[in-house]
Amino acid sequence: MRIVIAEDNVLLSAGLELLLSTRGFEVAEVAVDAPAFADAVERHRPDLAIVDVRLPPNFRDEGIHAAIAARRRHEALPVLVLSQYVERDYAGELLADGRGGVGYLLKDRVGRVSEFVDALHRVAEGGTVMDPAVVRQLLARRSRDPLESLTRRESEVLGLMAEGLGNGEIAERIVVTENAVHKHVGNIFAKLGLSPSDSGHRRVRAVLAYLDGR
Repeated sequence: MRIVIAEDNVLLSAGLELLLSTRGFEVAEVAVDAPAFADAVERHRPDLAIVDVRLPPNFRDEGIHAAIAARRRHEALPVLVLSQYVERDYAGELLADGRGGVGYLLKDRVGRVSEFVDALHRVAEGGTVMDPAVVRQLLARRSRDPLESLTRRESEVLGLMAEGLGNGEIAERIVVTENAVHKHVGNIFAKLGLSPSDSGHRRVRAVLAYLDGR
C-alpha cells in the first residue's frame, strides 16, 4: 500500500516513515505543506494519505482542506487525519461527503502501533474511523433530535460505529450476539431516517449525524 504523508514535524514524519516501512507500507513521499501534498498526490496517486490537520503557513486547518480537495480530485482518496487535539468540527467536515474512507485520530494514537495500523487498513478499505477521545467528548454532550430517540444501547453502538468497529467487533465489545448488534444498527438507521436504498453509505451518514447532533 502506497502512502503520501503531509506533516511538517520532522520527528513525527520520520517516525511515521519508519513505522510504516516496518509494517509493509510504502511511503511514496512526505510533504511539509498543503501545496506540496497536492503535488505529491498528483504524482503518486497513493492508496492512502495521512494528513496533519494544521500545516504551514498558518497552522490552522490547511491540512483538512487539502485532504478534502484531494478526495474531490482523486475519487474519494482514503485519508487519515492526525490532530494534536480533539476538534469535532474538523472531523465532521471531513465526513461531510458521506463516502467513507476517512479517519480522524489524535497524534498520540500513533504510539499504539497495532491500533494505528488497524485504523490505516480500515480507512484504506473504505471504512470510517474516529478516535475514541472524540467519541467520548461527543457522548458527554447533551443530545439533540434525532439522536435523543436512540436508546442507551443504540447510542453506545453508534459510538462504537464511529470508532470504525464492525458489527462482530461491537458484539464482542459489549458482550452481545452479532444478531443483536445487527438489530440495534437497523434501529439506528431507521431512527435517523437513513434509507435502505443508501445501504453503502448508511454507516458513514449515521456517524455524520452523530457528529452533527451533539
